Amino acid sequence: MSISPTFSGSSLQKSSLSDHSTISEPFTVVDRVNGISAVALDDAITRARSALLAQQREDGHWCFSLEADCTIPAEYILMMHFMDEIDTALERRIANFLRNRQVTDGHGGWPLYYGGDFDMSCSVKVYYALKLAGDSPEAAHMVRARNAILERGGAARSNVFTRLLLAMYRQIPWRGVPFVPAEIMLLPRWFPFHLSKVAYWSRTVMVPLSILCTLKAKAANPRNIHVRELFTVDPEMEKNYFPVRTPLNHLLLYLERLGSKLEPLIPSFIRRRALKKAEQWTIERLNGRDGLGAIFPAMVNAYEALTLLGYDHDHPLLQQCRLALRELLVNEGEDITWCQPCVSPVWDTVLASLALQEDERADNGPVRHALDWLVPLQALDQPGDWRNSRPDLPGGGWAFQYANPHYPDLDDTAAAAWALCQADTEDYRTSITRAADWLAGMQSSNGGFAAFDIDNVHYYLNEIPFADHGALLDPPSSDVTARCIGLLALNGEARHQETVKRGLTFLFNEQEPSGAWFGRWGTNYVYGTWSVLEALKLARVDHDHQAVKRAVQWLKSVQRADGGWGETNDSYLDSELAGQLETSTSFQTAWAVLGLMAAGEVGSTAVRNGIDYLIRTQSAAGLWEEPWFTAPGFPKVFYLKYHGYSKYFPLWALNRYRAMNSRSVV
Repeated sequence: MSISPTFSGSSLQKSSLSDHSTISEPFTVVDRVNGISAVALDDAITRARSALLAQQREDGHWCFSLEADCTIPAEYILMMHFMDEIDTALERRIANFLRNRQVTDGHGGWPLYYGGDFDMSCSVKVYYALKLAGDSPEAAHMVRARNAILERGGAARSNVFTRLLLAMYRQIPWRGVPFVPAEIMLLPRWFPFHLSKVAYWSRTVMVPLSILCTLKAKAANPRNIHVRELFTVDPEMEKNYFPVRTPLNHLLLYLERLGSKLEPLIPSFIRRRALKKAEQWTIERLNGRDGLGAIFPAMVNAYEALTLLGYDHDHPLLQQCRLALRELLVNEGEDITWCQPCVSPVWDTVLASLALQEDERADNGPVRHALDWLVPLQALDQPGDWRNSRPDLPGGGWAFQYANPHYPDLDDTAAAAWALCQADTEDYRTSITRAADWLAGMQSSNGGFAAFDIDNVHYYLNEIPFADHGALLDPPSSDVTARCIGLLALNGEARHQETVKRGLTFLFNEQEPSGAWFGRWGTNYVYGTWSVLEALKLARVDHDHQAVKRAVQWLKSVQRADGGWGETNDSYLDSELAGQLETSTSFQTAWAVLGLMAAGEVGSTAVRNGIDYLIRTQSAAGLWEEPWFTAPGFPKVFYLKYHGYSKYFPLWALNRYRAMNSRSVV
């Protein structure tokens, strides 16, 4: 059955609608499909499809590079020196990458994303990595970086993770870092802090890190390289490693400092028990060649922690760790190597499939091949941390990576089941049903859906000294909720109807005054607004609903003069920058156009101009290329560039435009 919500828009504030989407220069093409050259449209789709299919792997999946800021490759060099396992050729290639990413016309440091401002922690780590790799402190690029760091208060102003690394390299005292004892493993669930109360990424990072902190790990640092020149005062004399953020943070900082002073009183048998439990927890989730949590920071911590616990260099577990870390490296020719924070095969495969499925004229063989690859990766009966909250719920999720069975995520699961539904074959029915039931069982109490957990909303934990990044938790978000309720509505099972209604209520409540929705996992309001409009379409919410009309108006209001859309990651710092960037991007233009078409705007000037922008900016190779980062890992502190976004999202928009216009003609 189909679910047709009866929500009324009468309770939402109405806004006047005006079309701000007219571009400054008229179109010059002829033989138009709703204003677009049919020949140009067909050619753009053919070339983009061919280019995308050329990158499909032999077994059916896609996996594009996933790039973060320079912190990750810098940490790879730092890890090699921590372990005294230096591959000099690899070190040289990573150092080349880091030097190339320095901002030379401006602040002289390293940002968190292309076009971003100076970031202290990233710059400190990169400087240290380059110095370890042999760069002279007096080299011009090192002088520029050092001056930028010192002008902004020095390395003592780095974030917690950078200071933890500096403590292990003996550059700052241990009092300059948070107290992260292994005894956190022994805390009961009712205690204000418990591992189940923080996000999956926080758990996988913190548990092996607690081993390193408890044993006061010391980097091998075989070349005895220091960076004391990055501090404005002697690190031993620094008194302000923990600037107070809020009154609650001040109280928790006091309690944390008190706890660190009492650490010598912890009985040795309790410490041994705690370390053993942390060790067992880590090993249980080590995840073979895909690594702990399948994310780089957790994998590095696990590798170093197990070594510190006495595992031999050739032990199979350490071999797994090394292999998993190596799998994240990307070689660009002979001279450049960088490291990914993780890999994205399931996400890339699903989104590429959805883009191709919009083409009603094309052979669906490549998509069927991709979905056949996908189905066996569904996590059905494996253990997972999510079972702590839903022990009786049958599994049915997919992870983001090749393998991460302890941590399937709702966004990938909803998108995967969406593609399987659209394949329109009974062959996938069991997988779809298991996915839909699992998603419905993972709804949070407020009606929303988070990426990995249920009701992970213990916001006071973001005030602990360890959480200066403000990303300790995994609360429900509009974009993930949209994907989940969209899939459940599309699947149409009567038992999920109430889940969909509660999810829609959450989304209507989350809409911004502007009419946009916040994008937790994509940059930013353009992504969030597309995600929700897509879900409202699947849930058959009327186009005249006030929430839809307000979203359409906002998207039109931020369209650029060239017909495209663009939004900076700075909008996570300042919401006034929502929908703003110095240029348009292909992926954000595609999101906006897809959102508008989902809202019934296929014949609008805004959509026509957006499609024209995509056609005009397509590369000779058939795809789109741009330097902009596409998503936050964690808003304000960690950002990502999905290299696939410029490859499948524009094709998705072009395919839908042609298909919807073809149906309207018929």
